Amino acid sequence: MMHYFSHTEEDIAAMLAAVGVRQTADLFADIPPDCRRKNPMQLPRPLSELELNRRMDHLAASMAAEPDCNSFLGAGRYDHFIPHTIPFLLGRGEFHTAYTPYQPEVSQGTLQAIYEYQTLTARLLGLAVSNASLYDGASALAEALLMAVRVTKKKRIALSKLIHPHYRQVVATYLSPTDLEIITLDYTPNGRTDLSSMEGVTDLAAVAVQSPNFLGCIEPLQSFADAAHRQGALFITAFTEAMAYGLLKSPGSQGADIACGEGQSFGIPMTYGGPGLGMLACKNEYVRSLPGRLVGETRDLEGRRGYVLTLATREQHIRREKATSNICTNSGLCALAAAMFMASAGKKGLRELASLNHDKALYLQANLAQKGLTLPYSAPFFNEFVVGFPDDFSRRYEKLLRKKIIAGLPLEDFFPEMTGQYLLTVTETKTREQMDVFVKEVCP
Repeated sequence: MMHYFSHTEEDIAAMLAAVGVRQTADLFADIPPDCRRKNPMQLPRPLSELELNRRMDHLAASMAAEPDCNSFLGAGRYDHFIPHTIPFLLGRGEFHTAYTPYQPEVSQGTLQAIYEYQTLTARLLGLAVSNASLYDGASALAEALLMAVRVTKKKRIALSKLIHPHYRQVVATYLSPTDLEIITLDYTPNGRTDLSSMEGVTDLAAVAVQSPNFLGCIEPLQSFADAAHRQGALFITAFTEAMAYGLLKSPGSQGADIACGEGQSFGIPMTYGGPGLGMLACKNEYVRSLPGRLVGETRDLEGRRGYVLTLATREQHIRREKATSNICTNSGLCALAAAMFMASAGKKGLRELASLNHDKALYLQANLAQKGLTLPYSAPFFNEFVVGFPDDFSRRYEKLLRKKIIAGLPLEDFFPEMTGQYLLTVTETKTREQMDVFVKEVCP
């Protein structure tokens, strides 16, 4: 183990003496013996940098991943082009090594970057204010629901069954220690949340719907907003694909009180599943219940523009009973990447990128339909859609994997009733040639 630490035996002995124990094991005396590891960890021998690079290359080669793989997976993690300016600027020392601005008076650059992110996010989602970001889309949804409970003082929430299953699992984990009740809204044959499933459900704190939903379909958000507001509930729009709002109407313009979701599409690589970016914005009247942090702009005594931590409502900053979140940091570097991406693309560029996503997805869907494959859901979509394959396609799916082609996500793993249905995703990175090869391989 000494290979992994910089402390010498003398250093360790001096530290143990300072705290009044004889050996390292004494530090864990309060842990019950049956909870302690009895044998040393079987760690591999230390590797040189060259050896480690070879080892990691070998492991990476065993994974089916872009760019070596022709993947049509999405479902919450999307392969979008990242301009080289973004990783270059993110690598600057003043950004890359900066931490959360606990002491904002010495972090003006970091605070300004967060302020710009908040401004761009609020504009994208069509709402008055955005927080400084959260961990990821799933935790952002859970925090938004808790925020709605604080605002309304009610104990019931309604979640669409077509919210990403992993998001719903995170929500269930967040709410498990509480007395809050979760109502599940079913879906219709056309691939949208069933508005009629809200009938008879009363005393709701919030109604949450994802758009585009887990099946890729675009939800009629205004209808759900109206239904939620009629009974005094807040309406929450969730999303996994932020790029969609370069083309679709913003959640705020369709009645959403809170919009939240994943911002990975904006300048953040997929990197085998993490890290992510939790985006959250709301109407101005709910700003005091926001989780996390909020950066604001002000003027100093000499009239110069400056940035301050306007809202920091975690228990380290205020009385525990008044805290609105246990979020202890924002995803600062990921939020900065998203801000750079949105600023670089601009409103027009983001719309063009989103249009490319939609048009290419339409192209693939049309070609698969011409081959006789079924399209189970008729609702409009953005860059994801569901295809029904023959019953024996699971065997062909495995053969395609060996050819480094990933034919989407099998939905049966999440919805047993969707046997033979696969969720396919197309972004601007897919070429016509790649899509044509895919169609030829899945429809021989």
